[in-house]
Order: sequence, then C-alpha cells, then structure tokens
Amino acid sequence: MSLRSEIYRYFASALTYPDEEVRKTVSQMHNALSINYPDASEMMAEFFEFTKTTSIWKWEEIFTRTFDVQAISTLDIGYTLFGDDYKRGELLANLNREHIKTGNDCSTELSDHLPNVLNLLSKHEDDEFKNDLVGLIIKPALKKIIDEFESVNIDKKNKVYQKHHRTIIQQEKKYGTVYQSILKGLLIVLNTDFGGDYKNLADGNNFKTEFAKEMELPE
Repeated sequence: MSLRSEIYRYFASALTYPDEEVRKTVSQMHNALSINYPDASEMMAEFFEFTKTTSIWKWEEIFTRTFDVQAISTLDIGYTLFGDDYKRGELLANLNREHIKTGNDCSTELSDHLPNVLNLLSKHEDDEFKNDLVGLIIKPALKKIIDEFESVNIDKKNKVYQKHHRTIIQQEKKYGTVYQSILKGLLIVLNTDFGGDYKNLADGNNFKTEFAKEMELPE
C-alpha cells in the first residue's frame, strides 16, 4: 500500500465512531503526518492531544454531538452538498458503483459517508477518477462542513434546536469543536496531493452534465 493510500485510510478510521482501535490508528496517523505532511500534523495538534488524553466515553459523547445528535454537521458529504435534492441520489448511485468495483465495503453507512469515500480514494486505481472525486465532491463538501464549526453557525443551530425541541445538548467547552482540526488537516493533505482547485457543483444547476462529463458517467 502506498503512503498516500495509507494516509487516507488513517483519516477514514479517525472519522469513525471511536474505540481503542481508532485511538491506535490515530497515533499511527500522527507519526505518518509528522514526517510527510507536517503542516497537516500541526493543524491537527488539538485532535491528537484530545485522542491521547480523553476517555472513550467522553470521546464517544463528543463524536455523537458533532456528527449525530443535534449535530454540528454530518459526514454524509452528498447531503452536505445537495441536501435531499435528486442530485444526491445520483451521487449515491454513482459512488455505490465505484465502491462495488473496488471491493470497498461501506458497512451500514451510505456510499457518500466521508470515511467510505476516503477508503474508496485509497483503493481506486484510476487517477483521473480520484482527481475528479476530490475536486468535485470531497473538497467542496469539506469546506462546507468546516464552515459549520464557526461559532456563529453553531449559535444559529442551537437557537433553532431550542425553538423546536426546547432542549440543547451542552457543547463541551474544551473539545467541543475538536473535529474541526482533523477536517482542516485532511483538507491540507488533499490540497498537497491533488492541488488547491475545486469545483462546487452544488452551487450550479448543471450537476448532471458536469458530473457525467468529469467522471465519465452516463447522464
């Protein structure tokens, strides 16, 4: 396995529900990034400290608060880009085909779940496909997810939750937004490996045409 493939598998594991195996993987990722992607490693310093010092139950709680219950964001990047629009359905179908082609097991998550997409990126052998996957889908979604961690956006969500549900799960003061650092670190690695350009198809009306053209999929 190439270093690049291994790095994306590390990120995929680090963004799954935490347990002691994930903690070990994060430690291995820290060592690999420190040597090969020092800027990303520095960006993720808070996350690495968090995973070394935090109990599993507290880690689970923060993961759930971040991505599941009254979540800051979601790791289903198709939903991040397109919501419930038909475009997400097209993306799910196309990604599912690629997962099957590469033998990538999505387990109980959908094909656009970020860890599944990162594992697909680590296994796929078509460089053109990987460039398009990163530039058209992963990086635009990451930028939107990272923006959701800004305090003003979290405050807006909390007000909505309080209005409709009259309850808010209190944000952890020290590490409540710790996953922002790993997402930013991932973006640094992607920019290093694939360049900084990307197209945000979610902002236009030509998703079907562009996605078919760029990824050579039937419209």
